[in-house]
Amino acid sequence: MLACKGSSGTGVRYKLTLATGLLECLCFAGVVFGWASLVFVLKTDGYFSDLCINATDASGELGTDCSLQDENFSLVFTVASFMNNFLTLPNGFIYDHFGTMATRFLAIILYTTGTLIVALSNKALSILLFPALSFVAVGGILFLMTNMQVGNLFGSHRSTIITVYNGAFDSSSVIFLIIKVLYERGVSLRSSFLFLSACNLIHLLRTLFLMPKSHIPYPIPDDYKYGMSCAKSHSYNVEQYEAERDPSSDRGRGVADEPLETTDNSEKDSFRSCVLSWFFLWHLIWLSVMQLRHYFFIGTLNPMLNRLANQDPGTVSEYTNAFAFTQLCGVLCAPWNGLLMDRHKRKPLDPGVSEREADLRSSVLSLLLTSLQCLLFSICASIPFLPLQCGTFILQVLNRSFLYGGNAAFISIAFPARHFGKLYGLVMSLSAVVSLLQYPCFALNKVLGGDPFYVNIILTVLTLLAFIHPVYVFLHCRELAKQRENSQSILEASIQETSMY
Repeated sequence: MLACKGSSGTGVRYKLTLATGLLECLCFAGVVFGWASLVFVLKTDGYFSDLCINATDASGELGTDCSLQDENFSLVFTVASFMNNFLTLPNGFIYDHFGTMATRFLAIILYTTGTLIVALSNKALSILLFPALSFVAVGGILFLMTNMQVGNLFGSHRSTIITVYNGAFDSSSVIFLIIKVLYERGVSLRSSFLFLSACNLIHLLRTLFLMPKSHIPYPIPDDYKYGMSCAKSHSYNVEQYEAERDPSSDRGRGVADEPLETTDNSEKDSFRSCVLSWFFLWHLIWLSVMQLRHYFFIGTLNPMLNRLANQDPGTVSEYTNAFAFTQLCGVLCAPWNGLLMDRHKRKPLDPGVSEREADLRSSVLSLLLTSLQCLLFSICASIPFLPLQCGTFILQVLNRSFLYGGNAAFISIAFPARHFGKLYGLVMSLSAVVSLLQYPCFALNKVLGGDPFYVNIILTVLTLLAFIHPVYVFLHCRELAKQRENSQSILEASIQETSMY
């Protein structure tokens, strides 16, 4: 790869990489989470309509029962959201071992295949929605994964940029709303998805010209170059780069480098030790319970709105549009979380406090606020009052932007950078297994006559588990502070004793 010399050219390249990455995440990466809008179009086009049957309602009038159709639409989203997370583990290994370019080529192939399958499907081939949406979901998360390293280019704003990208990922769900609006104005579903397929040329050009072949290291070396232009670039192996760095420097290293017990550093830096740490366990629970809450809400949104609106399609369409529009605000909400986590960056560190410890301490407030937002969102979603759902939509997008941005930022803070792809993939994969509980939730919801009230109460209670994570991180930081004070006291006592002689 080639790159131009000069700090000004490098600065422009950094900003262009940031801006185009933001556009990529905003327009493509997380479109599958706009499922509620796409379902409206798919129902109109007759997908799974053969599952609708004639039935008599409680008043004795003959009507149409489309509960099986709704179940299949919910199952499509369940499978896609599961694949979106579960395959992040093998994809994380691909990213760590083969680099950015190979990972993005895989993303482009999957995304193009998925959008083309939707474009070529019809109501007779409704079953094709299962692989198609899964391909789009997996390709999208790979775009996000390769873009989050761009935060390394902007040291003091690293967490902010990671959370902004995750917010853009959430906001991209508005693309399916745009497809819905265009559909209502005569643009076919096929035309919209063919256009999305053609846009993969943008991803290809960005992969070749504005992304590294391997990885972006952190912190950035003085001579770091990437992309194509006029001088040979430097390719960095993250693991080798971290090993060769000055041990006294702790920027970018994880909490695993500073254990409470004295153990060999290389062991504490291993992938296995990171996975078996309490940090990883509580972080996994924190992510999983809140993600399950969000997935159940999105997967049942259309039937829930139909129930609360007494099957009025106009009202359902209006609230579906309102939900999709609020998703667009994810990119605006996410930076608040990043600013919370980066708020200490411009201040001098207290004596004896490492930068990784300061980063970890600043994450406590973010983790706690995210847990509180989810609890409030879950309570509002449990109340069967239609106008209140506008407030639920706002809380949902705010919490979702904090959740995924905070997830990636915490992993980048708490663990070594060379394991980021694997740990991010593992936590997403394991949380995907937990998210499969949404299907039993759908079944229980059906047993209860389609009323999700009791399922919502169960999920609300489960979200209380998320509060354990910020409490544990806070206690860990306090323990480190005590150790530092004790060490300082011992040192001062030793100096005084020496001075007496």
